[in-house]
Amino acid sequence: MADMKAVVTDLDETIASVAKKFSAISHEEFAARPKPDKWSRKEVLGHLIDSAHSNLRRFVCGQYEKTPPHIIYEQEFWVKANNYHNESPEALISLWVLMNRRIAAVLTAMPESNHDKLCDTGRGEQNLHPIHWLAADYVKHLKHHVNQIIPGSYAITYP
Repeated sequence: MADMKAVVTDLDETIASVAKKFSAISHEEFAARPKPDKWSRKEVLGHLIDSAHSNLRRFVCGQYEKTPPHIIYEQEFWVKANNYHNESPEALISLWVLMNRRIAAVLTAMPESNHDKLCDTGRGEQNLHPIHWLAADYVKHLKHHVNQIIPGSYAITYP
């Protein structure tokens, strides 16, 4: 089982380190698309904001709903609907920091008795996961995408 305190510490350290690095990226670099059909760095950061929204709901609703909450994230739709590509990097960075601080606060306040409660991600056959697993996976997923924005930031393999 993932140690929730370790997950929160890792998340806190990632927020502090990465926010500064994001702020050093030029507006042009943030907006550039590697290929016409690929997300810009702003859109990847937007995806991380969406992931934070979805997972925050899982971390809260998963504690009190009688059946595992079914919270699905349709990434292409969300990124397009939020129009992240046309948002300022400063606004995206601020929102990303605030969302992740909120997640850290929720995970810190969560009673240990709720760590094993299940959430339904709606993805594939293995869609039921305990909150502690989702929290650890959330940080791994975050670091995976940070590597897309700032290559080589983390030595991590994500599925």
